[in-house]
Amino acid sequence: MPRPRPLGARVLKAVSSSLRLQVLSMLLDRGPLSYTEIMNILHLNPSRDAGRFAYHLKSLIKADLIEPDAETKKYRLTELGRMLVDITEAIEEHTFKRRKMMVRTSRLAMEEFDRNKIAQALVKEAKVPQDLAQKIARETEARLLEVRAKYLTAPLIREFVNAILIEKGLEEYRHKLTRLGLPVYDVTQLIKSAGATPSCVSTVHVSAGDSVIEEYTLLNVLPRDIADAHLSGSLHLNNLGVWILKPNEFAHDLRHFFKYGLQLNRPQQTIDYPPPKSLEAALSAVTSLLNTMANEVCGEQLLDYFNVFLAPFVRGVENDRIRENLRGFIISLNQTFAGFSSALPLSLGLELAVPGFLKDEKASGPDEKRTGLYADYVDETRLLASLLLEIALEESRHKPVFQPSLIVKLRGEALRSKECEPLLVLAHRTAAERGLPYFANLASQKEQIRASYMATGSRFANDWKGDWELDAVRMGSIDSVLVNLPRLAYECEGKMSRFYELLDEQLEMALRALEIKYQTVKMRGREGLLPFLTHKADGDPYARFENFTRLIGFVGLNEAVESISGEPLLKEGKSTETAEQIVKYIHDAVHKSLRKPESRPVTAMIPSANAASRLARLDVERFGWAKVHVSGSKEQPFYTDLVVVPNQAKTSFEQRLRIEERVQQLASGGHLTPIQVDDEEPDPTKLLSLSRQLTSDTKIGLYTFNRVLTYCSRCKKLVSGQPAKCPTCGSTDAVTSYRRVSAKYTATAS
Repeated sequence: MPRPRPLGARVLKAVSSSLRLQVLSMLLDRGPLSYTEIMNILHLNPSRDAGRFAYHLKSLIKADLIEPDAETKKYRLTELGRMLVDITEAIEEHTFKRRKMMVRTSRLAMEEFDRNKIAQALVKEAKVPQDLAQKIARETEARLLEVRAKYLTAPLIREFVNAILIEKGLEEYRHKLTRLGLPVYDVTQLIKSAGATPSCVSTVHVSAGDSVIEEYTLLNVLPRDIADAHLSGSLHLNNLGVWILKPNEFAHDLRHFFKYGLQLNRPQQTIDYPPPKSLEAALSAVTSLLNTMANEVCGEQLLDYFNVFLAPFVRGVENDRIRENLRGFIISLNQTFAGFSSALPLSLGLELAVPGFLKDEKASGPDEKRTGLYADYVDETRLLASLLLEIALEESRHKPVFQPSLIVKLRGEALRSKECEPLLVLAHRTAAERGLPYFANLASQKEQIRASYMATGSRFANDWKGDWELDAVRMGSIDSVLVNLPRLAYECEGKMSRFYELLDEQLEMALRALEIKYQTVKMRGREGLLPFLTHKADGDPYARFENFTRLIGFVGLNEAVESISGEPLLKEGKSTETAEQIVKYIHDAVHKSLRKPESRPVTAMIPSANAASRLARLDVERFGWAKVHVSGSKEQPFYTDLVVVPNQAKTSFEQRLRIEERVQQLASGGHLTPIQVDDEEPDPTKLLSLSRQLTSDTKIGLYTFNRVLTYCSRCKKLVSGQPAKCPTCGSTDAVTSYRRVSAKYTATAS
């Protein structure tokens, strides 16, 4: 006969009760507990269940599974008790495996469930202590056993783990373990919305990827106060989907590539373009440059002085050949580029004559020894400007061509020159018919002479280190943050001292967010993820990151002023003074940060229709319609962005310009004034006369003439206005209207 085992029998008898097993598991997970704590966790009634509970405790003590601590008055698990819990869990695990519960893993494979992998993930991803990780893994397994799902997925298991972490007050670990990605419904809606608008499949791909990086940035990169400010609507961080990856805008220097050539480091290959020796080679290099940079910049690129720097390559070339090469260049820019579902965002700066500060500069051309100075290429500079404007006008007669954005630079000498008069008329004719060029006023202020503008309104000038080649080329804007001014007005309840206190808080977070982006983008460069921006020629990196601007903007100045003063911005007076004071306060606060090395923050009036709409909707939800002032309708509310006076405001043209001018002077980092043209066929000479008035009498820095255009895809014609049907073929379902939303034209259903 086998020898009796009284201790083993006592142990098995002790755990024959499910309540006693619960006590053992509880002590393993939570550590020593008092008599009262155990009863409370088990939801036992002290008066009714005390006797029964005392019996269970004695059974566990006699079996040497738990022991009392005389000092703490608490019960703790013995080694035998711990061993018994492990055996019990092993039995459960064996039973679980027999049910063949499988997991669809993130590696796109089917595997048997293993709770140790949960513990490993907790330790690796969230830095959870090993003992605690094992306890959470066991509890997760227990809950999954109760669910009895047909199969498990990695996201489902992670949800269970996160729920347990929250229940235990371990939110810090839960924060690190959060899974990034889009719900199935959101991806479905993303695909549907892309199909309903002029777009392509890359839009879905890019948007889904941006969403993941945006979540990661908010959860793991930005401090909690900045992330909360963005999510709640006090701030708006533009381009969050690439915030930790690449800068927003970049201003090129074509001379660099005309002198050194172009080296493209791509996977599996390196392509070298030697310094170009012809117009065709120069334009091919520029196209490759822009396409490559589209992977390393998320927004606008600028080729300033484009016709000046290209001029040496057209000397001696027939006009027809120049025209066809330029036409091919523009058509190529309107194809889909890497990272974009539409034409590449590009601004071309056009000079009507060679600027004085460039005349004595040695030109880069097809023959370095005989190229000479840029002063030698005045005629070629004008020819290129003329041809580009003509091509833009011709191409847009058959289909909408809004890229590249042409920035016509108006200098005093060009406005007075008889040789430039035909160019001025042509530029304003293009504006009258198609609303295409932007006009940079470089005639009225000394600090504007070396200024560069993008079509987004971004401005770069020699106001940082005093050298335009350091301050305005081979650099750009790192990104932008917008302050929700109406939110501050609602919260301050008429107390301006409180308004400025709240504004200080938002500005401090905005500057901190841009510093974080600057540091992360520099890190991407060191990691080799921005190879083109960081490539060197003669030991000099192409991109000068330390000179990048950091744009601090705002939305809803008009609505904030109306909330504070009771008057919208329609004319000069109390409301205008309030607006100017607010922007000056922002300007002065931002300017103080210039003292820090490698910190170039600037105040800018930034176009962001997305921010204007998002922040307005959030404020309506929070404060209600009775308190919130918005533009637009209740179905589509938005705040004023880019401009000071809303486009729909009923005020005189002169009043609007004076208000815009006063505020623009405090926004040196960027500004743009769209001037609405209501006539069906405006007179180009009248627009030119208006430009002369603007450049001589105002300090408006950048402006454009705004048209509403409609395109019929059936008969391939672009017409002015917004007719209900095509005036040529009568079609109603083939017409698309284009109107300027913020700074750029956007297609809308007619």
